[in-house]
Amino acid sequence: MARKLIRNAHIISIDPEVGVIPRGDILIEGSKIAAIGTDLSVSDAEIIDGEGRIAIPGFIDTHRHTWQALLRASGADWTLAQYFAGVRGVMGTLYTPDDMKIGNHLGAIAALDAGITTLYDWSHNNNSPDHSSAAVEGLMAAGMRAVFGYGNSDAEWVPVSDAPSDFEDVARVKREYFSSDDQLVTMGFAARGNQFATMRVTKEDFVKARDLGLRISVHMGDGLWGMNKPVVDLHAEGLTGPDVTYVHCNSLQSEDFQIIGDTGGTASIAPELELHMGHGFPPTLSLMKVGVRPSISIDVVTTVPDDMFSAMRALLSGTRAVVNNQALIDKVIVDPLPLMATDVLEFATLQGAIACGLGDKTGSLTVGKEADIVLVNCNSLNTMPMNNAYGIVVEAAHAGNVETVIVAGNIRKRDFKLVDFDHASFKTRVEAARDGLFEKAGVPSDGSWLPRPFEAASDSEF
Repeated sequence: MARKLIRNAHIISIDPEVGVIPRGDILIEGSKIAAIGTDLSVSDAEIIDGEGRIAIPGFIDTHRHTWQALLRASGADWTLAQYFAGVRGVMGTLYTPDDMKIGNHLGAIAALDAGITTLYDWSHNNNSPDHSSAAVEGLMAAGMRAVFGYGNSDAEWVPVSDAPSDFEDVARVKREYFSSDDQLVTMGFAARGNQFATMRVTKEDFVKARDLGLRISVHMGDGLWGMNKPVVDLHAEGLTGPDVTYVHCNSLQSEDFQIIGDTGGTASIAPELELHMGHGFPPTLSLMKVGVRPSISIDVVTTVPDDMFSAMRALLSGTRAVVNNQALIDKVIVDPLPLMATDVLEFATLQGAIACGLGDKTGSLTVGKEADIVLVNCNSLNTMPMNNAYGIVVEAAHAGNVETVIVAGNIRKRDFKLVDFDHASFKTRVEAARDGLFEKAGVPSDGSWLPRPFEAASDSEF
């Protein structure tokens, strides 16, 4: 049925003109939101019960190395330098195209199951054209909205790399898989940037990506690798701009932040991962100070979970921790808090859409936008009674409360179960791929493997 009506939900629209509707309806026609209001008079529509549910825009993860889903939790006790050694130094080169396909499918379908309707797949293990094709096909198989951020091969990531990117394959992938900007999965470019590649290569990457009409996402300010004002250097070469999303930003300097704000750049913070691995504290307030409202990302499930609920809480608590700690040092009381649940939910939805270049399509419950909608069930013990709806979503709920997921008007999860998905068969395929990968690596998958930390040949980046 082309028409669907969500009836009597508590609507958090993230659209200032729509606001919050404690008991409202959402009409979906085809792939789009046709109407939002109370007691909508609609016939010939499939009714979706919203009673006791919070309706929000689908979450948007703006930076995830999706292919690493086969390595889930293997790096739970790894630092960033150990991650580089284990993933880049060992696992990346061992991935076959089939591993890339099932890894991307697993990562994307798990994100969808957790209420993430749009995913920026920061794909940086494209070791051959077959690998990149398989990564795209695995991402598309999940049936979610996504951006395939074409990154480099494993070998091209050894810092500081002077290896050129394979733009013949970038152009081929765009030509073969991304003929339209209106399709569910679109394309961007995931650049190594001047922290991990020479400036000559970085400039070539940015220019060629823009020639292909691709938005750029780049790691900046992640721990020791980002302390030498990399955005300042990028700006000096004329490479900054509103088409660039800066990922992490934890160890950037004030001049870097100012340039991001002045040039209209966007940002992606992966707070839970950054706090675990030593990137630095969330740069939320430094970004907001220069007018940048950041988006949120998961980054790698080698260490942290798939879901946005966990990431939102990490961002909120991590940001507040910095402020509260300084208040203790200064012996003052913080009032009001500098970051609220309302801000964080906006970061996880609308700001994510903007960072992906999809702000006109998704990120808010707005008439005319794509119907990317999540219903959070509030009848569970951890969500009842439903008082502050923003507080419930950001601070109380978890992925298990995601009852319904709709992407472009299509119901992808209903009654807490993914639609048209053979879980048992898929699990068998995933475990076989995992077993083969760890066997080739000659390392255990039980968490006892602790790689020796990676150190660059030169410490110039430090």
